[in-house]
Amino acid sequence: MAKHEIIIPKMGESIIEATITKWLVKEGDVIAEEDPIVELATDKVDSEIPSPIDGTIEKILFKEGDVVPVGEVIAIVALEGDDAGEEPQKEIPKVEIPEPSVAETPETQTPVEDNSADDGRFYSPLVRKIAKEENINSAELASIQGTGKDDRVTKNDILIYLETRGQQKPQAPAATETKVTTTPPATPAPEFKDGDEIIQMDRMRKLIADHMVASVQTSPHVTSFIEVDMEPIVQWRKKNKEAFMAREKQKLTFTPIFIEATARALRDFPGVNASVNGDKIILRKDVNIGMAAALPNGNLIVPVIKQADRMNLAGLAASVNDLAHRSRENKLQPDEISGGTFTITNLGTFGSTTGTPIINQPQVAILGIGVINKKPVVVETEFGDTIAIRHRCVLSLSYDHRVVDGALGGMFLQRVAQYLENFDTQRTA
Repeated sequence: MAKHEIIIPKMGESIIEATITKWLVKEGDVIAEEDPIVELATDKVDSEIPSPIDGTIEKILFKEGDVVPVGEVIAIVALEGDDAGEEPQKEIPKVEIPEPSVAETPETQTPVEDNSADDGRFYSPLVRKIAKEENINSAELASIQGTGKDDRVTKNDILIYLETRGQQKPQAPAATETKVTTTPPATPAPEFKDGDEIIQMDRMRKLIADHMVASVQTSPHVTSFIEVDMEPIVQWRKKNKEAFMAREKQKLTFTPIFIEATARALRDFPGVNASVNGDKIILRKDVNIGMAAALPNGNLIVPVIKQADRMNLAGLAASVNDLAHRSRENKLQPDEISGGTFTITNLGTFGSTTGTPIINQPQVAILGIGVINKKPVVVETEFGDTIAIRHRCVLSLSYDHRVVDGALGGMFLQRVAQYLENFDTQRTA
């Protein structure tokens, strides 16, 4: 009887391993092609893997909770037929492992061994590869705080460590001084009282928490604000949304309009469409805009609209509606939440006037959109100033002050506002 090997498939850019969260079959089960067989989780998205063939589950090689590299065999399926003794069939996907960032390190250190770790922690092949290339020895690797499962050091952990490694050089104490070693005070544990409810963070919430902490530790955040007159856009949308629905079969929300203006501004100011690698600034060729989407369980996910600057308003509306819907249904593919160069978060969805969003690493800026409200404002007319009721919105831009200074951040934010306030109300949606 022929056999087929089920492997961990390639699951998107930079993903080299996955955690088996749940087996949907057991040994002896008969399966058909496209039947779901296992649920996998990565640091970006959860996926349900279907069977590529008909057969019977003969052997399950990993248990739930195991971390398995991409391309590894996780199960063997017996196929119907008379090919006894035939070797298992397997198609190994190509695994693209990105080059790690390079930092200057002392050449006298002993690199960590690829197949062992003195502290007993599990290190993925990519983490060991980076450690070897950066001359990080076993003791130094063990000192890196891990944010992965069971305190495992992730790629992001070691890259963040490399960015700050060697920046602080100890100074020799003066001859008359006595060296005193102090231990920083530990964070006090909270006190629990009767009636308090303790909720364990789920996997996604822990990943979000780690990502936010890492972002603040990596980038010095500065936030600028600007108020935008949205009256022309509000009236144009009110006039065109029904015709747009009839023609495009899509809801016309404000989000694609904000994305269109942002994409144009990113083309004007490429320094905001960038990333940082040590002392180098990477100006991204593509404008890939992520939009933060709230999930029903309260968590967040950021699907990415690739090459948003090349899409018209109808195309942006279709992408926004599709990604938002599949985000809520947990049906996004891994490559649909990777590769972003800039992020937008709609703070106004829940009535917030404005906010100071945290940068989505490794990007250098994020735009927050406040609620669109009617306000009395001073309007200049040919007869002088007057008070009018206008729809207004506050935009906030948080940016990485290592590479985006106040002038660049302010000019970019002002350009977004200009594109919105000068919106062509004669255009057809």
